[in-house]
Amino acid sequence: MSTPSRRLFMAGAGGTAVAATAGAVPAVAHGRPGGRRVRTGADIAAASGWSTLRGQKVGVITNPTGVTADLRSIVDVMHESGQVDVVGVFGPEHGFRGTAQAGESEGTSVDPRTGITVYDAYGAGPDALTTMFRTAGVETVVFDIQDVGSRFYTYIWTMYTGMRAAHRVGARFVVLDRPNPIGGVARGPMMTEKYTSGVGAEAVVQAHGMTVGEVARYANRHFMDEDEGGRLADLDVVECTGWRRDMLHADTGLHWVMPSPNMPTADTALLYPGTGMFEGTNLSEGRGTTRPFELVGAPYVDHRWAERLERADVPGVLFREAYFTPTFSKHSGAVCGGVQVHITDAAKVDPIRVGVEMLVALRALYPDFAWRQDSWDTARPYWIDKLTGSTRLREMVTAGSSAREVMEAWRSELADFERRRQPVLLYPGPRRAGR
Repeated sequence: MSTPSRRLFMAGAGGTAVAATAGAVPAVAHGRPGGRRVRTGADIAAASGWSTLRGQKVGVITNPTGVTADLRSIVDVMHESGQVDVVGVFGPEHGFRGTAQAGESEGTSVDPRTGITVYDAYGAGPDALTTMFRTAGVETVVFDIQDVGSRFYTYIWTMYTGMRAAHRVGARFVVLDRPNPIGGVARGPMMTEKYTSGVGAEAVVQAHGMTVGEVARYANRHFMDEDEGGRLADLDVVECTGWRRDMLHADTGLHWVMPSPNMPTADTALLYPGTGMFEGTNLSEGRGTTRPFELVGAPYVDHRWAERLERADVPGVLFREAYFTPTFSKHSGAVCGGVQVHITDAAKVDPIRVGVEMLVALRALYPDFAWRQDSWDTARPYWIDKLTGSTRLREMVTAGSSAREVMEAWRSELADFERRRQPVLLYPGPRRAGR
């Protein structure tokens, strides 16, 4: 597929269109022969010689997924170009260079490669991040992280916190956009205000079906007025080229760079909005194995779970009886019975249905099945409620509702979200809501 030598990437709310011309970053040929090749916002911006960032003091929120086509960190490329004055890097969960495990960060330090100060932004609220931006002297904030399309993956909330802090210091906010690896269809239940947290800070559905650029536009339109008393005046999205809403990661021709240690493959990401719910149970979600969120089980589970799930005939997947021993996290060192979820047709996979079917079958089969309770939050002790946005899924599964009944319960709120997100969507293709 030929690539235009010149194009405009369109700004978001309050921004302007910026011309991008061919530059130093090579067009890397990858992906399936004859397949569509997507160019990311980072590649578009780099090809212009970072023209949209020249003359500004830039703070970058990124991690190992923020790379150009040749798989080099955008911070390294910016720094070596001499065209961008990077005054600070702000590391999310797992850190800027990706050395930390789930729920951890790298701390604040000076990056040995570039000499740039890297601030620990994981868990930082708007007040703390505002202080970091002011300390660094940031005039423009750049966000470039590969999201995986799930509300409870923390990077979109790091981005939104960065937007709020940018508003407070009067900074411009630029998103270097990347495809949503699980496509553009919205699915699942809505977050409710009572259950917001770091794994769901605002009212979006469980699988939002948006790129990070679209999430930023949605947040600016629907959340900033209430949270900050006004919207970002200068929000720019450097759009991808070649991406459609019906494309999964395998269709893009892009390399998969692990967004976090327990997200090793694009298949993991596709299942995660559903199997990620097992973090809210007493089963291992596969952390401490080579197939997290694909292997799920516990010492009390036997062959009956896989057999029951196969009878459910869930589109796009097969459930294989599996046994594994996690090396860390839940049930570390113990043999767990369970299933491995195998994807047979990625285009047919509804990850929320996969997760709900698995939960419903477990509750019916095993008296030892339980919801994880967190002693540190006595008012909202069930982690599953924070993951799914309310008590509804937990209560319905506990009461013996079918998977279909559980998923029907959020149909109207999903349709409402679909209507609300339409004005901020940037990319063509099917826009229908899932379940």
